[in-house]
Amino acid sequence: MKAFKYLSSDERSEIEILNIKGYKIREIARVLGRSPNTISLELKRVPSGYNATYAKIYAINKIRDRRLQWSKIESIPLLKQYIIQRLKDHWNPDEISGRMKKDRLPWYVSKSAIYEWLDTIRGERYKVYLYAYRPGRRHKKKDGLHGQILNMIPIESRGFGRSRYGAWESDLVVSGRSGVGGLSTSIERKSRYLSALKVKDFSSTEKQKSLISLMEECRVKSFTFDRGHENSKHYELGIRTYFCNAYHPWEKGGIENANKMIRRFFPKKTDFSSVSQEEVNRIVSIINNKPRKILGYRTAYEVALAGGVINRVS
Repeated sequence: MKAFKYLSSDERSEIEILNIKGYKIREIARVLGRSPNTISLELKRVPSGYNATYAKIYAINKIRDRRLQWSKIESIPLLKQYIIQRLKDHWNPDEISGRMKKDRLPWYVSKSAIYEWLDTIRGERYKVYLYAYRPGRRHKKKDGLHGQILNMIPIESRGFGRSRYGAWESDLVVSGRSGVGGLSTSIERKSRYLSALKVKDFSSTEKQKSLISLMEECRVKSFTFDRGHENSKHYELGIRTYFCNAYHPWEKGGIENANKMIRRFFPKKTDFSSVSQEEVNRIVSIINNKPRKILGYRTAYEVALAGGVINRVS
């Protein structure tokens, strides 16, 4: 796809001449080798009658206003305060902008404007609150029990997407090398509602306890797991369970993404034995109360509550 190129002064002069001669939009576009949409938008720049000089002035002003849109944040104190508070709540610029529009607040800026403001001297200090992935090498997870977990149903048999509530993906977040234990994490696929419970180790018994606790608090119809040994007692849960193919973690992408969000607060060297469940709950609440673009800028908590995913609110 060719990159868009702004109209030149010569092209604008040509448009003015052809427009005066009565050429139609498609005819002008054909002569200039431009899209009819480009010509149509250009002719609308000067409603009182197209003039190449005025059109150029309007275009320059529009580009300048777009590039300085971030300055609107500095000129409206309540808008700036709103953005800063949401950043501190760990919302990203897209979520902030989308929620402004959804709530019909008296002011609005785009996500691009927020990012541009964060790149200025005035906004740079708030970059520390941005949630961002840290690119690096991805290592294959070695499962010790490939082919040895009983009664595995492959993920290809799941047969449904995100059309119904109650389908969960589950995984583990582990402590650093010198730490002990970790988190049993699960996410409801439709609402993106997250649960994270501390486990003392990665045995199937500890994992099973965490899943039973989740089933007592939430509506669970199925789980999707990887082939880790901690999931070997899956058939004792009494519900449908599905398994990803070996070394295919992206097949349960929802929980993989949620684990990355958790790592934003608990880096890889974290020793979870020194972290309380209360602190884990606080972080999970932050994530579940972020507006999500994929949810129409509603929060996972709002969607889960409306969909009957949550049986008991603690």
